[in-house]
Amino acid sequence: MINTDVLIIGASASGLMCAIEAGKRNRQVIVLDHAAKAGKKIRISGGGRCNFTNYDVTANHYLSENKHFCKSALSRYQYYDFLSLMAEYDIPWHEREHGQLFCDRSANDVVQMLLSECKKYGVKIQLDAHIEQISKADNDNSNSHSDQFYVNSSQGKYQAESLVVATGGLSVSKMGASDFGLRLAKQFGLNTIPTRPGLVPLTYSSKDTLRYKQLSGIAIEAELSYGNQLFKENLLFTHKGISGPAVLQISSYWKVENNQSGKSIHIKLLPELNLHEWLLEQQTQQAKVLVKNILSRKIPKRLAECFCQIHGIDKPINQYNSLELKTIADVFQNWNFWPDGTEGYRVAEVTVGGVDTNDLSSKTMEAKQVDGLFFIGEVVDVTGHLGGYNFQWAWSSGYTAGQFV
Repeated sequence: MINTDVLIIGASASGLMCAIEAGKRNRQVIVLDHAAKAGKKIRISGGGRCNFTNYDVTANHYLSENKHFCKSALSRYQYYDFLSLMAEYDIPWHEREHGQLFCDRSANDVVQMLLSECKKYGVKIQLDAHIEQISKADNDNSNSHSDQFYVNSSQGKYQAESLVVATGGLSVSKMGASDFGLRLAKQFGLNTIPTRPGLVPLTYSSKDTLRYKQLSGIAIEAELSYGNQLFKENLLFTHKGISGPAVLQISSYWKVENNQSGKSIHIKLLPELNLHEWLLEQQTQQAKVLVKNILSRKIPKRLAECFCQIHGIDKPINQYNSLELKTIADVFQNWNFWPDGTEGYRVAEVTVGGVDTNDLSSKTMEAKQVDGLFFIGEVVDVTGHLGGYNFQWAWSSGYTAGQFV
């Protein structure tokens, strides 16, 4: 039996941050992970460049059943704290649109920095460790302490005062993601919020597949809205459905309800242009030109031709009156898209839902009813928007727990 102060399940972004902070407090820390390498999800993030945080981190950029829960941790450890750590390791970075911060070289810079910090503070990381059983009593020892956690793994048995679950969600399933953390929460009596894929492409119905599959590869600026959420970024047509930043953002909010298709998503192409007014202007300048050819000056030709064919728009522009041109404009700027579903956890960047925040302390990330049990990162019902927000939640929640384990 290996004894330690803190045992962390998951060498994830949040798990490594928690380990570092606990190590700074002279706590003995062991991190267990089933993978062969630590920080696997960090390594592939941001196209290998790791969108590690954002300049504009507020609670408004997070989904949760309790929208206030994330505020405490986010205020404890902010984007500039992580930038200070990167500065210590001379890691170059740059800003992209919407305040997103990326590594100049590689996401591996962040992983190596975290591993170096772990080494500095005596954190031990055991990889290829598959968890077999976790309890608050050692089945092999009747004299075991009920205030200790006992973990049986393929790499041995462990005993710890504090247990931190940093196992992530179900997203990127090809990397071994699972519902292990959620099952563990339920084992200890915590409630969980139903999960679904987030930041994920949306798929066509069979009817729309026939209509739109020819548009694969086209990207165009669009404004997408669903409920009271609105995102304006690029939309990308794929052979399965729609993707791109605007779609990924709205996908976290879209869900199938009561085993029926979810509600439609409103799409406005070319959101900066009043298309109806522009068409009226073109009517006086290019009276005998086909509408699809006029639209091709603002919209990719394949897209203009496809939508015009679907809606029977096949005449010169001077053969339409103002009301008809408004209807044509609405085809592109008042499009109600009904997703058939999503591409699922296989390609989802995050998991929406998770351990119920009502069962956790926002100040410590500790389970309210189980002393010494902490949940951090993606396994918790806190999901960020696209743009570095999920990594900031990992750093912040890991840092917070690290002060109390």
